[in-house]
Amino acid sequence: MAATRADDINSPRRLIELLARHAYLADEGLAAAAYLALRMRRPLFLEGEAGVGKTALARTLAEVLGAPLIRLQCYEGLDAAQALYDWDFPRQLLHLRAAEAAGTTDVARLESELYDRRFLLARPLLQALETTPSVLLVDEVDRADDEFEAFLLEVLSDFTISIPELGTIHAEEPPVVVVTSNRTREVHDALKRRCLYHWLEHPSFDREVAIIRRRLPDATERLARQVARAAQRLRGEDLLKPPGVAESLDWTEALVTLGLRDLEPDTAAMTLGAVLKYREDQEHVVRRGLDALLDGH
Repeated sequence: MAATRADDINSPRRLIELLARHAYLADEGLAAAAYLALRMRRPLFLEGEAGVGKTALARTLAEVLGAPLIRLQCYEGLDAAQALYDWDFPRQLLHLRAAEAAGTTDVARLESELYDRRFLLARPLLQALETTPSVLLVDEVDRADDEFEAFLLEVLSDFTISIPELGTIHAEEPPVVVVTSNRTREVHDALKRRCLYHWLEHPSFDREVAIIRRRLPDATERLARQVARAAQRLRGEDLLKPPGVAESLDWTEALVTLGLRDLEPDTAAMTLGAVLKYREDQEHVVRRGLDALLDGH
């Protein structure tokens, strides 16, 4: 599909259409938030339970814009060097030894060569600033530490990075930024204020059926409705990890791969690992009875 420039997207409705072409069905609220983020050149902060489509939106925006998706996966202990840039010490050492073997005596020149751009390893944040256009996904920022949050806020404020040995690097065109959080902890207000905010809910039954049918056209309408209804019921159970849309899609794909056209208790038991990823959750559902889960299909 042909890429679309962000400036050519003139309404939330148009963005809904473009996302749908890439099998992402956004509601009006999400489309409005994403559209405003594109037009106002502000990061989009998405919160919601795992599996509701936060990461998928960033991936689909990249497809719509014909831009590379640059992903920064956050985790505890992530620091600026791992997110921004680092020096390629093994290559620097090889260069130093080669220079010594060649009898180089100009120390100042050798030092400047060691900190040349060719020895710089660009991590996701620097890659996004140097790539135009690009979509930067800062995934699960709630898993990072407070110190990294403060650093990220500084980068997203002016899209400028200072490298002492090379100078300042400024994005010619700011990347489209999507920041996601599963809300395992509260993210500081300062970061949220820098962004446009949207909370992603689990989809309604009809929308979930439509998503399954759009993403997995080999699934029958009946199977899609059965999986969607079962997933909606599972979200009402006391589970460690209720299934999101991602798990509904996995479950449907597993059933289609097995050549099944209906979700029955025996096939549900066989494929439960596609939708429930904790042993305790599986035991809870089996104990409650798969017939009750599928009743009314």
